[in-house]
Amino acid sequence: MTKIRVSVAMFILLLTANTALAGAPPGYNTPIPAEILTPDSVDTDQLGTLKFFDGMPSDATVAAVYDNLDRMRGTEVFLDMVPLASIEAMRRGMEKVGVDQANKILLYEELMDSQSLFLTGNTDTIYAIGLLDLKRDGPTVVEIPPGAGPGTVNDAFFRFVVDMGPPGPDRGKGGKYLILPPDFEGEVPDGYFVANSPTYINWLPLRGFLKDGKTDSAVAMWTTGLKIYPLSRAANPPDLEMINGTGKVFNTIHANDFSFYEEVAEVIDREPVGFLDAELRGNLAAIGIEKGKRFKPDERMRRILTDAVKVGNATARALAFRPRSETIKYYGPDSAWFSAFDGGDYRWLIENGKGGRNKDARTLFFYIATVNTPAMVLEMVGAGSQYALAVTDSAGQYLDGGKNYKITIPADVPAKDFWSLVVYDPQTRSMLQTGQPYPSKNNERNKDMKTNIDGSTTVWFGAEAPEGEESNWIQTVPGKGWFICLRLYGPLKPWFDKTWRPGEIELTQ
Repeated sequence: MTKIRVSVAMFILLLTANTALAGAPPGYNTPIPAEILTPDSVDTDQLGTLKFFDGMPSDATVAAVYDNLDRMRGTEVFLDMVPLASIEAMRRGMEKVGVDQANKILLYEELMDSQSLFLTGNTDTIYAIGLLDLKRDGPTVVEIPPGAGPGTVNDAFFRFVVDMGPPGPDRGKGGKYLILPPDFEGEVPDGYFVANSPTYINWLPLRGFLKDGKTDSAVAMWTTGLKIYPLSRAANPPDLEMINGTGKVFNTIHANDFSFYEEVAEVIDREPVGFLDAELRGNLAAIGIEKGKRFKPDERMRRILTDAVKVGNATARALAFRPRSETIKYYGPDSAWFSAFDGGDYRWLIENGKGGRNKDARTLFFYIATVNTPAMVLEMVGAGSQYALAVTDSAGQYLDGGKNYKITIPADVPAKDFWSLVVYDPQTRSMLQTGQPYPSKNNERNKDMKTNIDGSTTVWFGAEAPEGEESNWIQTVPGKGWFICLRLYGPLKPWFDKTWRPGEIELTQ
């Protein structure tokens, strides 16, 4: 009887084992979900065939995926750090022409022209541009005169710090601003509009408006009313020193080759650790950029990063010149006009952060533009500014400097201060260099522009002016592309509710 019980037990055990093995892959006792297994050979579009021994990658596969990982990180660093590299390039460019102290400014006495390489700089306002170094100077005072146009402070990652002038707390009446460094721990004196910056380097673009089409009034306002100095010298502030930028040849555009990473590394080493979050710093560290450590990639990493920056640059250019976002167009898919601030948030947050950050929109903006402020995004009727970009004609083709085009700006442009069109070079994203030092038209500056019977204005583009249209013509260059920005300063309600809209750019031959 005992023998019978043993035999039955063994039979049940064997039956159970055989049942388990029937649904199990080789080497397992139980069924294993196919989706968690890795075959010995895996074909990929990007890296070819990857080889494994029981899920463990071969030496060749390990080398391929690590190269790919480093390339991915390098590309991501490029796309994420365009804002940072842009500020650094402006710092370097401005210092080369002498803006090396807080009390020195770059003043465009006769407006910015195409000699200076500035991302989508404009010919329409009298720029007074400064640089603050809060590590060198500590808390720094900026005294804004009454009547100034919109001004802004941006930190070393191109984040908004504070507005000045009409969109700022002084509301155009002027006042004293105190910009505090990230490590400030002292008492804050009274009598200032106070702003804390997360970084030491800060960029200070200020604008003055033309009066009767001339710069004189704004130049006088800046030269007599603007003061910038360390708080420690408030009792005896240094005089403002002005460097005229009009006609100066210098560059403020970040690199699009390997030296981009060197620009970034210098900023990371200069600024406090916490000015970027840990995720961004982790990507930087993965390619060898870390505060307090020399950026010195070996031959392999240099080769990979040289390739990564090419991919990053191409990606940024696709985002800027062929944006695929469904929300970026002002007037739907059949119009060329799109916003520089996709999503309508100067922080590029989706649904105020619920959907995270739209990193593609952020890269797009900073690859082609500068100045980050809510005043360029929010509906501030009669204050602030609004912008629309176009890189294609009404047929969806890139704008070609060897062809002729026209655009009609309808009457009653909703701009309290002025409207303008400025033409840019897609290579430098700066003003197109032609026989015209100011490749633009501005209803306040260009009083000789002709208007049509219905009050609209037609502007012409091409290598040569159409006969009789010289006053309404912007020159382009055969063999080069171009793109355009429409600006409205003091935008009015019809802009925001879209009851007024610009015409499309039409090929005329």
